Amino acid sequence: MYPENQLYSHPVAGKAGLAGRPSKKKATESGARLASLRKQAGLSQAALAEAVGIPQRTISFYEREAAAIPSTLVPSLAKVLGVSMEELLGISDGAQRAKRGPKSQLERQLEAVATLPRNQQQKILAVVEAMIAHQR
Repeated sequence: MYPENQLYSHPVAGKAGLAGRPSKKKATESGARLASLRKQAGLSQAALAEAVGIPQRTISFYEREAAAIPSTLVPSLAKVLGVSMEELLGISDGAQRAKRGPKSQLERQLEAVATLPRNQQQKILAVVEAMIAHQR
């Protein structure tokens, strides 16, 4: 949907560059928090962007350069990430969330899958998606 190797005009800053080029700027506090919450949720930038309905490069921009996340995106980002809007904005650290028990077998297996090479992860994901689609 969003070609990764084409020139683009940055949606927020108006910068032109190659998609996927790492920023030389240090991540902002809100950006680092967004990246951390995204990783805790087990999502790639592309998966988060798709779930929220924005381009992946915009998520990258918010994680690396933007001073703040736009207020219009906060509710949907928080919902997809499974956190409160306050936690996403850094108003609370999530310590107030109820403690949960040990990780399920599925969670442990998914963590093991996350350590595999990307091409193997994609194959496993394709099998899981096919099984879910078959059950619907």
